[in-house]
Amino acid sequence: MNTATSLIFSVALVLSKLGAAQQLPVVKPASTTVANAPVWIPDRGDGTYKNPVLNADYSDPDVIRVGRDYYLTASSFHCMPGLPILHSRDLVNWRLIGHALTKQLPADFFDVPQHAYGVWAPTMRFHNGEFVIYWGDPDHGVYVVKARQPTGPWSAPVLMLPGIGIIDPCPFWDDNGQAYLVHAWAASRAGINSVLTLRRMSPDGMAVLDEGKHVFDGHDQHHTLEGPKLYKRNGYYYLLAPAGGVATGWQLALRSKNIYGPYEAKIVLEQGKTAINGPHQGAWIDVPTATGRPGEDWFIHFQDAGAYGRVLHLQPLRWVNDWPLMGQDQDGNGVGEPVATYRKPAVGQRVAITVPASSDEFDTDTLGLQWQWQANPRVTWSALMRGKQSLRLFAIPQPDKAVNLWPTPNLLLQKFPAPDFMATAPVKLTVEWDTPGKSAGLVVMGNDYGYLSISRDSTGYKLRQVFCKDAMNQSPEQIVAEQSLPTGMAYLRVQVTGPDATCQFSYSLDGQTYRPIGKSFNAQQEKWTSAKVGLFCTSQRGVRTGSYADIDWFRIEPVSAAGSTRP
Repeated sequence: MNTATSLIFSVALVLSKLGAAQQLPVVKPASTTVANAPVWIPDRGDGTYKNPVLNADYSDPDVIRVGRDYYLTASSFHCMPGLPILHSRDLVNWRLIGHALTKQLPADFFDVPQHAYGVWAPTMRFHNGEFVIYWGDPDHGVYVVKARQPTGPWSAPVLMLPGIGIIDPCPFWDDNGQAYLVHAWAASRAGINSVLTLRRMSPDGMAVLDEGKHVFDGHDQHHTLEGPKLYKRNGYYYLLAPAGGVATGWQLALRSKNIYGPYEAKIVLEQGKTAINGPHQGAWIDVPTATGRPGEDWFIHFQDAGAYGRVLHLQPLRWVNDWPLMGQDQDGNGVGEPVATYRKPAVGQRVAITVPASSDEFDTDTLGLQWQWQANPRVTWSALMRGKQSLRLFAIPQPDKAVNLWPTPNLLLQKFPAPDFMATAPVKLTVEWDTPGKSAGLVVMGNDYGYLSISRDSTGYKLRQVFCKDAMNQSPEQIVAEQSLPTGMAYLRVQVTGPDATCQFSYSLDGQTYRPIGKSFNAQQEKWTSAKVGLFCTSQRGVRTGSYADIDWFRIEPVSAAGSTRP
């Protein structure tokens, strides 16, 4: 990522004994910077846009048009709620409007964190007046959910194709009503990959009717072929699929007059001389004219940006001899390269600047849509009640034999929302029964992670910076820095900077002047997801239950709103 990226995250924590601590008033100072200056704006305000149009981890995107509305979903893996639904009127300004999945099945599997498992590469379609989403779970098979409205309610997941290693499914209804399902294979489960398989499907899309036939083999020239999307245009069937690997690959177009092939192959989008590595799988979208006649074509795809996740780019698309050319052909070789800026799609209307929400005032009884848990959530983890104007996180005991936060399901996290931002949240933690072993704080979570927390022992309040390297392999946490606090209150902050996502924690006792603590570290993505930032409240196992943290609000604002930092 070329742009220097910084994240500043502030959290005030108050620890107190039950019955002995002063109760701080709920104070919600006005924050005009949240509304007036979003931290990443792809719409440049002059009829053009800049990429990424979604500078956050929306992996394996699929997009559809219904009338003049565009809807996007993406992989969510183990994070719940899953299958995010975003809406746009121009493919540039996007708003998160809901999720299609509130609980992953089988529940006994996904009630604990299953990093990198779960929802892989979904496909969304609008068919017979219903929104439908298919996704592949590599360990269980292909699931489908349906809804009359994109905001739901969505049906419970149905396992329409059980199997191991079946991934990246895409449904297709032909002109004659015949339905098909095309999918790829995960070598880690099935023993093969780089092959696309087509199966006949029942007209209602709820069952497959045969074992399928392989329609393309990419082993010779297009290894790691996956993520197919099936379309039809001018008598050709098109399979748009990435190959070559997530961080280093290219976008491939396959076409045939027969749905079973044989398919011709052509690379239609590659990195070339640009800084956009990948560029990986996505979706073709048509934008009609104001009269509804065919107009423009566009393609949304992702780029692997390391710790910042798989961010989304919008490319113009034009047809040359019935082949799609995405981006711009800069060197005249017939293959497109990604654009950094371009004119906005001609949707025939003025669209207000809109970005996905990242701040949360906790004024209602539902969490903001940006938040996700590490597993199927439980009602006992938190309370968000009308009239309270704060979120309460309970100190949930760590899982058995846990040496770090990797297996902790009740982490409340969100994607890095953009480069260069600040987040602030006052948190009050009450420790009941004078029991040690309770902790709450601010975490940057990934395979390598770090956090700043406040806890209490027999000597008083403690501020700790903790780091864990290679968490998924059960590496223990290390206390990097520790010091006493004069009271149970401190504002916590982490600054994340640059392409290496360098994190430096700091703290403040007055919310104005911040002092660095501990050592910096580089945030790392999880397996196939970005690093995340958020809150936690946990308890050691074997100690008396009780304790909770109250968070009055959580705001993400531009760095210019940050307080000063003093060494």
